[in-house]
Amino acid sequence: MTNIYSSLFSSGKSRQIALLLDPDKGNELSLSKTLELANQTRVSMILVGGSLISGDINSFVLRVKEHTALPVILFPGSAFQFTSHADAILLLSLISGRNPELLIGSHVQVAMRIKQSGMEVIPTGYILVDGGAVTSVQYMSNTMPIPSDKPDIVVATALAGQQLGLKLIYLEAGSGAKNSVPAELVRQVRSQISIPLIVGGGLRSARQVDAVFAAGADMVVVGNSVENNPAILEELG
Repeated sequence: MTNIYSSLFSSGKSRQIALLLDPDKGNELSLSKTLELANQTRVSMILVGGSLISGDINSFVLRVKEHTALPVILFPGSAFQFTSHADAILLLSLISGRNPELLIGSHVQVAMRIKQSGMEVIPTGYILVDGGAVTSVQYMSNTMPIPSDKPDIVVATALAGQQLGLKLIYLEAGSGAKNSVPAELVRQVRSQISIPLIVGGGLRSARQVDAVFAAGADMVVVGNSVENNPAILEELG
């Protein structure tokens, strides 16, 4: 594929949707139906990953590619969630936490495999924001989310990520979060950074997604909501 980062974020595109698929959820029929909807709607890319994956990520990515020509990008919860069959990887650094494994340790473990695969690497500053519940990513990462009413900390963290040379900032409320990242928080982060901004977690309706876009997000990620109701992709256009 051509440079995915440039094609998605460097051509003035906005209001993009990313569909997050967890290999351990759903079945072949639901996968094919969901991807059929993704192909017909505003979905720009497929993210594959989860906090805990017990299935075969290699075969899952290949099955996804049977149903879509959209770029398939790894969204890894650990170094074990790697396959050379993907088109690119969001190389996540959990900059909101202080767990060294998720700042650099896991990256070292998989660095040579990524290099040998030749896949595109998109360095991403991953910021966990409190979504009103203990989420899988919070538990598995052994880190505390930043309270959503502490915008100064979130903004400074995002800005530091940009200054470190990261190419994306991803504000995450977590899978199954009660509350999405507040639009006002998205707006404040957007006002201080110049790199693309992705927002995910707790987005269950087109109204919520529109509010996040209006606040300045370049892309939103939907996952659980689509697993429970694939038709939400149609609502998003």
